[in-house]
Amino acid sequence: MSAEFVRKLVEEGIPFVERCGIKLLASEPGKTRLEIPLEPNLNHIGTMYAGAQFTLGELPGGVLCMTSFDMTRYFPIVKEMTIQFLKPATTALTCEVSLSAEEIERIGSEAKANGKSEFTLSAELKNTEGEVVSVTTGHYQLRQRK
Repeated sequence: MSAEFVRKLVEEGIPFVERCGIKLLASEPGKTRLEIPLEPNLNHIGTMYAGAQFTLGELPGGVLCMTSFDMTRYFPIVKEMTIQFLKPATTALTCEVSLSAEEIERIGSEAKANGKSEFTLSAELKNTEGEVVSVTTGHYQLRQRK
């Protein structure tokens, strides 16, 4: 998939993500970086809504699959996700996540042999000062299309 196609799919392909204003800042096999603005994601106390932070932490699993695997043969799903809120988010947030070449190879080989493969991603969501405001752990599965 071309970088522009992935960007459009991420930013415009899921209406909720588009409404949140999430932007794909960087994307290549094994690495992605996303950003979410504070507005329109404010909650009732003037900080970033928890669900918006969750979305930013969940999305990289799918993006990494799009850039690291053949999406005509596979698709990703999230099986479980947790988030720990460490401090109020009062600015835009960024999230950078990566998979090693060895992990990409393992996931691809397993999915080819078994029809699916599981992997885990942890992400730190950082404010504009570089402080970690929340941490997510996502358990994903790459599944073979039938």
